[in-house]
Amino acid sequence: MELDTIGDKKTAVFFIISDTDDSLNFLVSMAYTQMFNLLCEKADDKYGGRLPVHVRCLIDEMANIGQIPKLEKLMATIRSREISACLILQTQSQLKAIYKDNADTITGNADSVLFLGGKEKTTLKDLTETLGKETIDISNTGESRGREVSHSLNFQKTGKELMTMDELSVMDGSKCILQLRGVRPFLSRKYDITKHPNYKYLSDYDPKNAFDIAAFVACKLKPKANEEYETYEMDVTDVDLQQQEAEDQLESEDEVSGDMLGPDDLMEDQPLDLSVLY
Repeated sequence: MELDTIGDKKTAVFFIISDTDDSLNFLVSMAYTQMFNLLCEKADDKYGGRLPVHVRCLIDEMANIGQIPKLEKLMATIRSREISACLILQTQSQLKAIYKDNADTITGNADSVLFLGGKEKTTLKDLTETLGKETIDISNTGESRGREVSHSLNFQKTGKELMTMDELSVMDGSKCILQLRGVRPFLSRKYDITKHPNYKYLSDYDPKNAFDIAAFVACKLKPKANEEYETYEMDVTDVDLQQQEAEDQLESEDEVSGDMLGPDDLMEDQPLDLSVLY
């Protein structure tokens, strides 16, 4: 697949597998592992530690491709080689289910975290703790009645979660929360994809733009009537192949016994025509 050439020039590679049949998920996991290793070695050996073209891996539905070996180490090392990985998950618990104790290391090596919404408790709890607290002012009033009426007013400051779990679970679907390293998290509106200049090329804009993967992989070579091509004809005989094998065997036997095989011991020529169409 020449995965080591991805960082040499702008290239788009798609790994498409079934979302219902997981029997071939290991192939994608192997491809990512091999690609990371090859690109890191090439960056160190050929380009002085950094690839000339940044390689961004958009790993959608990451929980469905199985475990990528040593991902917790790769997340910390590939960034220096101009390689980045965007891990897209439905819930944070999916990452913990696959990578166990290493899940926190993986998320810790991510410089940015984008929350698009959800109601899974583990994700909401971790996000609430990450957002931190804000300081609020509380005022209490009291009134006591007896022979005389007395009033009291009390002011105090206390801490409150910036967004509680129930607030996150009912967050507006048009909003998102972005956390960047070194910057306080902020609430933002999601980008309206219909305003993108290339939206007209999507199948959402025009069904004719839909990519038919079955038709793409089913491409076969069919020469046309007015198409020019070259034909090469080659003559190969069995004796040529057998003679080479015999010579190799004789050389090894000659070192031990010195016996030689004569030309009469070889089989008669049997011509075999092979035609190669380009």
